[in-house]
Amino acid sequence: MNATMRASVTTGFQPVIGHAISIRALRADDFDIEYRFITGLSLETRNSRLLGGARPVTPEYVARLTRIDFPRELALAAVVMLGGEETLIGVARYALEADGAGCEFALVIADAWQGRGIGRRLTESLTAAAQAHGIARMSGYVLSTNAAMLGLARKLGFRLQRVPGDATLTQVTLELTRPN
Repeated sequence: MNATMRASVTTGFQPVIGHAISIRALRADDFDIEYRFITGLSLETRNSRLLGGARPVTPEYVARLTRIDFPRELALAAVVMLGGEETLIGVARYALEADGAGCEFALVIADAWQGRGIGRRLTESLTAAAQAHGIARMSGYVLSTNAAMLGLARKLGFRLQRVPGDATLTQVTLELTRPN
């Protein structure tokens, strides 16, 4: 699963324009870039995207994130070359639900790259992969205060519903069509 897009970002005061961003499967050998990615997220991003920024970033936690059980999970990485090194700037992942018909997904984009369409491209790629694997629905939980993610979900056709008994969370669900 590969897709390439062009994006621009401002780092410090110098604009960095025209980076080729690739979307590919996250691999076990991505441990180092995943570790740098997670530890580089702001506390706000960790709280809103990972639903709990207080979780310690241990080697075991990062290893679990990079060891994908491909029949049941998929993780897509958005990567860019910066300073001669591949840099992880976003991850979208899904895990099959117990019934096998649906999957739960999550998305996180590095702070400096948010608001540039990367989350949309990752989510679209993840949705296409789920459809290709015959998954009927994709859902996820979003903090009710995360307006950017809720807006993206709306634009992509997800149904938004408050989680009963927890006003802090909104469940977003997309019914997937079977590929022809």
